[in-house]
Amino acid sequence: MKSKTQIVIVHGGMTFKNRKDYLHYLKTRPISLEKKVRWSGDYLDKKLGNSVDIIRLSMPRPEDAKYKEWKIHFERYLPHFDKKVILIGSSLGGIFLAKYLSENKFPKKILSTYLICPPYDSTLAEEDLVGGFKLKSNLFLLEKNSKNLYLMFSKDDDIVPVQHAEKYAQKLKYAKIIIFKSKNGHFKIETFPEIVKLIKEDLGLK
Repeated sequence: MKSKTQIVIVHGGMTFKNRKDYLHYLKTRPISLEKKVRWSGDYLDKKLGNSVDIIRLSMPRPEDAKYKEWKIHFERYLPHFDKKVILIGSSLGGIFLAKYLSENKFPKKILSTYLICPPYDSTLAEEDLVGGFKLKSNLFLLEKNSKNLYLMFSKDDDIVPVQHAEKYAQKLKYAKIIIFKSKNGHFKIETFPEIVKLIKEDLGLK
């Protein structure tokens, strides 16, 4: 029996310069009892579930993330990935994949990599990008690891400004950079038909 293609999703997170800032965030962040419905949840399962195996990595301490910890955790999964995978990184998960794939040779074949609103550097309106997630200047290996590389941004994103798309574009020769007029800010959307269409093309599905 032919195994399903794996889609590996790395979620977002936050980084803080120090514990004081982190504790302040915990004390002041908005809270809600409503269930969060995101495109990366049941929606993908419903649209792609029969043809793929979706793996959502639970990265360590996402609300006070450290790159070294995420790297250790990610690498423990590598032996369990199939020969061919699709990688999706959202927000901090996006820059994590960008950094990891630009610094390490990936041991499996990547059909496609999707980086959804990945920050490029610490020029963010409301957050500090620290914790070891800083990109090196050369992103050559990122494209070598993943020949189909998509970066997606939204013009109304108030967390990762669309200017970060231009910064990636200056460093990448072959990546497909897609800018949407609106994805409800920082891709706070329940459906994402564009990425479903592209993934189906990766898999040779209509």
